[in-house]
Amino acid sequence: RAPAISVSAESCIPAGLRLGPVPGTFKLGKYLSDRKEPGPKKKVFSYAVPPVFQVRMVRGELVDEAGSSALEWIGLIRAARNSQEQTLEAVADLPGGQIFYRALRDVQPGEELTVWYSNPLAQWFDIPVTATPTHDEKGEERYICWYCWRTFKYPNSLKAHVHFHCALSHGRPFLHHDH
Repeated sequence: RAPAISVSAESCIPAGLRLGPVPGTFKLGKYLSDRKEPGPKKKVFSYAVPPVFQVRMVRGELVDEAGSSALEWIGLIRAARNSQEQTLEAVADLPGGQIFYRALRDVQPGEELTVWYSNPLAQWFDIPVTATPTHDEKGEERYICWYCWRTFKYPNSLKAHVHFHCALSHGRPFLHHDH
């Protein structure tokens, strides 16, 4: 597979703005790794009609530097390895419905867009919602797959591994270390 593309904001993206729907088969996190792989960069701009009554956005659209709509590049947004780097969450209007990305907070110019599942969507796809860290001999946080004992630096890397890659976990619910 090719290196991930870094999609970043060229202008402020307001909290709550929805992008999408996400086209194609939804496999967020399938290629997530602990390493942040450098790759080509793409900048996106936020064009929006001014808010009504200074309370909410009536209509907004994100386009890239070539003027392409989000449908053409939304699938390039990298999966967030943890909640600290996450700027967007994947949501659906109802279980089994179309999937959108929603800005969790104002995303500042130059900031990379990264996404992870909302809790309801994670539960719908049977993606683990939580991951509890342990500490290695150096005192660093690690996340351990309780099926195959592989270790991960980030919680979402573990969650993606359990859902997409761990041959020992298939067909069984995700276990926490206290089970």
